[in-house]
Amino acid sequence: MGSSRRDSLFPFAQRSGRRESVAVRLFTYVKHQFSQDKEDELDEFNIHVVRHRPEELNKLANSTKFTRKEIQLIYRGFKQECPTGMVDEDSFKNIFSQFFPQGDASQYAHYVFNTIKHGQTGKISFEDFLGILSKVSRGSVQEKLQWVFGLYDQNGDGLITQNEMLDVVSSIYEMLGRSTDPVVEEGSAREHVEKIFHQIDTNKDGVVTIDELVEWCSRDETILQSLETLDTVL
Repeated sequence: MGSSRRDSLFPFAQRSGRRESVAVRLFTYVKHQFSQDKEDELDEFNIHVVRHRPEELNKLANSTKFTRKEIQLIYRGFKQECPTGMVDEDSFKNIFSQFFPQGDASQYAHYVFNTIKHGQTGKISFEDFLGILSKVSRGSVQEKLQWVFGLYDQNGDGLITQNEMLDVVSSIYEMLGRSTDPVVEEGSAREHVEKIFHQIDTNKDGVVTIDELVEWCSRDETILQSLETLDTVL
């Protein structure tokens, strides 16, 4: 028998009686930044933008799971938020804070930013943003789990420690704030992690590998379904 949702590695937010992932909110947000009746202006995607020009549209469509039209829609919203075509960490945190005004999203945004940013520039380009959004929203379960693993594996050594998991889960609770159900109490994140970490760490060596994470998730139909339907926190 699989673990319950309350035992899940993927805490979720409640919104108007529905569960919506950050990926869903982000996609919806950028997609609707402009009116649908302005679609005749979409060709400006191929025009040079200030300081940074995305890769050619066909190349982006071939390298992601989005159509040309979807990429154009996402790009218009992205450019409105990031006119220079590049996002630094402070701007990224500001975007996240719009989704979760009831909590503090800065630390979680920091962890997510680190999974996307370009190592040399320390910034996110439209190509970076589109690539990760494609994996999280339309990738395979394996791709989504690989990204989740990278989120928790903060130092990139291929292992998740209990402290690393606690840091990320704590940031999720801080971000969700009053929207969690049940309401988060002091110590909830630690209790949550202590309850599930040892379930995932099957060989009891004190760290979680990608194989252990995949194996643990594969035993729970609820988790697999949540990954398929984006019913997770990005």
